[in-house]
Amino acid sequence: MHRHHGRGRRPARRAGGTGAAADVPPFDVVGADVVLVGYFSARQRDFAALMDAAAAGLAARGARVVARAVQRRGVSHGGARKMSLPFSSRTLLSGGKVHEVAEIRERAEADAVVFLNRLTAHQRLSLRGLFGCPVVGLAEIPPPV
Repeated sequence: MHRHHGRGRRPARRAGGTGAAADVPPFDVVGADVVLVGYFSARQRDFAALMDAAAAGLAARGARVVARAVQRRGVSHGGARKMSLPFSSRTLLSGGKVHEVAEIRERAEADAVVFLNRLTAHQRLSLRGLFGCPVVGLAEIPPPV
């Protein structure tokens, strides 16, 4: 009998979100140029209206949406089974879409990327490294006063 003593196993994560990813300070969008990104299932038919509402909400908070990007999941025949899953647990998006958003952000000289979706601390940290700017979920931005 052959056993792998602990190889390939990661230690269990503690609930509570400690570590560098949880220590990322909040981003103030007032006066910032942002790229708005949304990840949607193909079943989500009103994604354009949701993006418009998010852009209006960001404008009310003092941000300028300078570009938008949408990632849809399950549009192709093979993706229908996986519609509710992210393309990547690390970035939420597909590799090609990550590259596209990075190019859009650079061309627009945006200060941050705001996702309509909730992001984990790990996703925010990974995407921050890939985009070279702060990355936040819309729910993390305080409402306008």
